[in-house]
Amino acid sequence: MTKRVVLFGTLVLGTLVWAQGQRPRLSPPAETSITIAGNTLAVKYSAPSMRGRKIFGALVPFGKVWRAGANEATAFHTDADLDLGGLSVPKGDYTLYVLPEENQWTLIVNKQTGQWGTVYNETMDLGRVKMNLERSATPIETYKITLTSTGPRTGKLQLEWENTIAWVPFTVK
Repeated sequence: MTKRVVLFGTLVLGTLVWAQGQRPRLSPPAETSITIAGNTLAVKYSAPSMRGRKIFGALVPFGKVWRAGANEATAFHTDADLDLGGLSVPKGDYTLYVLPEENQWTLIVNKQTGQWGTVYNETMDLGRVKMNLERSATPIETYKITLTSTGPRTGKLQLEWENTIAWVPFTVK
């Protein structure tokens, strides 16, 4: 009888642990990529949703470095050397952060990779660039990063969430 109780308990516990692991993440993984002039650029991030919350100036405070997503740090890869809003970015792998302010955002390209999103080491910054900032006409429920082409060697890296659209142009060198 004791063996049956232990076996039953093990099965129930194993099922609960398995089911817990099968729940969708509140901020699911997302990615965007583009090929320009034969070179691939890609961003991998986690996409949180507003879910009734005030985001910028509250959940994401103004004046503090933000991981540009949720969960793991936002990963950026480029197969080519870039000019990213005036910052020279050699081909390779990076982490993207943002310093949001009420009327100005700054994109941070950081050389540290593979860390949890809240682990930020300023001494590893490759550089910072001012972002163009716009207000969205309608609320953007789920955070989204896009890479789009604007010409044969040019494009735009854009972040959208809540009522904000922030972007920076880039050129493939």
